[in-house]
Amino acid sequence: MEGTAGIRRGEARFAAYLDEIAAVLGHAGRAAAARAYCTGLLLPGTRKSVEPMAARIEPGRVQARHQSLHHVVAKAAWDDAAVLAAVRRQVLPALGRHGPVRYWIIDDTGFPKQGEHSVGVTRQYCGQLGKQDSCQVAVSLSVANDHASLPIASRLYLPETWAGDPERRARAGVPEEIGFETKPGLALGQIRQAQAAGMPPGVVLGDAGYGVETGFRAAVAGLGLTYVLGVQSSASLWPPGEAPLPVPPYGGRGRPPTRGRRAPGHEPVSAKKLAESLPARAWRRITWREGSRTALTSRFAALRVRPAHRDQKRSEPWPEEWLLIEWPKGATEPAKYWLSNLAPRTALRELVHIAKARWLIERGYQELKQEIGLGHYEGRGWRGFHHHASLCIAAYGFLMAERCRFPPVRRFPRQRLAAPALPEGFQPRGAADPA
Repeated sequence: MEGTAGIRRGEARFAAYLDEIAAVLGHAGRAAAARAYCTGLLLPGTRKSVEPMAARIEPGRVQARHQSLHHVVAKAAWDDAAVLAAVRRQVLPALGRHGPVRYWIIDDTGFPKQGEHSVGVTRQYCGQLGKQDSCQVAVSLSVANDHASLPIASRLYLPETWAGDPERRARAGVPEEIGFETKPGLALGQIRQAQAAGMPPGVVLGDAGYGVETGFRAAVAGLGLTYVLGVQSSASLWPPGEAPLPVPPYGGRGRPPTRGRRAPGHEPVSAKKLAESLPARAWRRITWREGSRTALTSRFAALRVRPAHRDQKRSEPWPEEWLLIEWPKGATEPAKYWLSNLAPRTALRELVHIAKARWLIERGYQELKQEIGLGHYEGRGWRGFHHHASLCIAAYGFLMAERCRFPPVRRFPRQRLAAPALPEGFQPRGAADPA
């Protein structure tokens, strides 16, 4: 009886959650179809495209249900931002039961595609495949604490080949105001929108695809936000205590000098060279969280450096910031590098903990793709791609809110969950004789 009552309460919460989502759609028929779409995304099934969901939701009227689902996701003109705002209003208070927002995580995720007609598809790097291939890529911003994450913005990256092709744009229904933007440019726009919406601030996290852009890091800092962003081993840096040579004194003729200088023997070095020059005592073994089988541990070092990117064109050097380096024991070279503008007194353990918090979005997107069907949309148009993503985030948000009703797993000691030891010499019935 308790189980049945619990299921009924869960169904009531889901209905109330969908009421809030449907309220922003502005049309009764549209709202009913959106409810059904979110329900289909959460039902069991290996494929979450429109036709299989229609068959699961209403097996006696598959064609009619297919038409209504297709219309609400591919044709109906509703506002994705309004739906995502309704999701935030309901999910963030639940997420807050496990602590305040600590991170803003930027990421891009790829969707492998065959053919060339789906909006935004081109040959580019696809993280899901781990190589260059034909795919779509969406840039997202998620908010997170150490328990869970929630995407709050998502936008398809439109490659230049698409942005400058009027015929392809027209076929896919790309809005006129949408032009080419780099992925860091899209992410920066999402960050500004989150600030304007009054989202609680967090440390901005991202991989080297974003951290290598000095302009992106400077823009995030200019918004008053802190960051821990991946960079490449080739990042040009001034070692601790060093900076460009000061602007030379004015000699009285021509334009006064305004830029810093470099000189032979006084030049920046790569992040990798800095890592290789560190003494053994600079490295510390840090455990940042429990993995599925064992604690996740590696060796780290952190030092204060100045970025050197194009500083010959600046009158002032770039501000000092942290360079965090991971070099696993036994590896021939460092594995990862990050730059961070967190406070100079930030402890190494805290730097590592924050840098590694990006795993939350990796786990989240794995669930969005495998459980919710984020990558299963088969339409080709701009509107359908974004409507499908918004409803997937809505379905995922409900799951997050439900999980946040329970205490995190880490509150239960590992020892209490360990399986008891088997008697010596025990052999299950039917098992092969080990001799």
